[in-house]
Amino acid sequence: MTAGASTVVPLYPQVEFPPDSKLPDLPKLFDPAWVWPAFRENFGDSGLSPQQIQIRQFSHSLGRSALVSYVVDWDPEEYLPSDHFVARLERDRGIELFQFPNDPDLPGLPEAVDPESALKLLKRHVLAIGARRVRVEVVRYRHGNRAVLRYRMGRVGFFARVIRPGSLPAFLEGWELIGGSDFVAPRIAGYWADGGVVWMSEIPGKNLRSLIRRGLQPDPEPIFRGLETLWGQSGETQQDIPFNLSGAYRRAKGSLGHAAGDNLTAMANLEEIAESLDPFVASWRPAGIAHNDFYDDQLLMLPDGRMALVDFEEAGPGDPMLDVGNFLAHLKWASRFGTEKYRADAGAYYETFRSAALERYLWDEGDLNLREALCLFRVSTNAVRQIRQDWNDRLEAALSLVKETLA
Repeated sequence: MTAGASTVVPLYPQVEFPPDSKLPDLPKLFDPAWVWPAFRENFGDSGLSPQQIQIRQFSHSLGRSALVSYVVDWDPEEYLPSDHFVARLERDRGIELFQFPNDPDLPGLPEAVDPESALKLLKRHVLAIGARRVRVEVVRYRHGNRAVLRYRMGRVGFFARVIRPGSLPAFLEGWELIGGSDFVAPRIAGYWADGGVVWMSEIPGKNLRSLIRRGLQPDPEPIFRGLETLWGQSGETQQDIPFNLSGAYRRAKGSLGHAAGDNLTAMANLEEIAESLDPFVASWRPAGIAHNDFYDDQLLMLPDGRMALVDFEEAGPGDPMLDVGNFLAHLKWASRFGTEKYRADAGAYYETFRSAALERYLWDEGDLNLREALCLFRVSTNAVRQIRQDWNDRLEAALSLVKETLA
């Protein structure tokens, strides 16, 4: 299909988002009449028109910035891979478009994802290998934040994590903290400091979330044992920067409050939630070393029953009970908003893990509820970030779930 100047390519989902007076161009990011012409203007006109453009993710910092990531799906008969790009809107700077893998916050990504340059990086920073090519697979990517790549050279494989170069010291320290626990951490094979790329060994395990989705009930014991040996480490770290709970809460509250807009039920729930969470966050202080972003998708079960932890860059001064609260919050979210089968499986494991934690640590149930609700509140931004046609209804339901957790 040829692309004329006036072609309007369908944009899915078709949504409207509350306006932001300090970001007057925000509606353009959801306007199909703007998105496709902007793509052609920035990245060239091939003469073809895609079947559709999908909104993959949306993030919004009220009054400051907004970002939408898109996937361009071409006609299958054209045999073209999908294109990924983002539109980033910042106050007083207008809209900028970036096409994957060009990400100004992840300077190492273009070289790390290209097979030819990736092989050169491996030989320079990891090991001298005789391989003539490497296969690169993008596992995960979030613009401006991180990318996870899988490298394969025959039987040899690595994972590469691409982060902001300034985050590398915290990442390496988090890795050392996990290495001092009973969790298995991947071996760091090498890193490129200027590019923010770290190569790590593969771990032969099964993702904990996938096990739960299959209806299995993994034994919580090795998870607790790993956490306890992490929590028990010295509170002194080189970075010595505590988890920024107040900043994370403030950003979530601003995003959810703006998105709720004129949804009276959602706003009433938000106000009631804030009555409980505002004073807790204001008084919160780190209680020791913690993971600070602990949930099921970051864990692998090894054949011998041990648990491996593959994401650890937030580890440092924090709140151990928040680690358990965050784990429970992700399970509760899945039990309400996951696929139909996964809801029941996630709900069952939620009950198993929660009961085991309360019995093991003799925590006050209200204290755990408060932390679980706070983490669930932050997870609720998924209703906006992973925007869907029914995002407003999901947001209302998510805030109701947070209120139920507090009750």
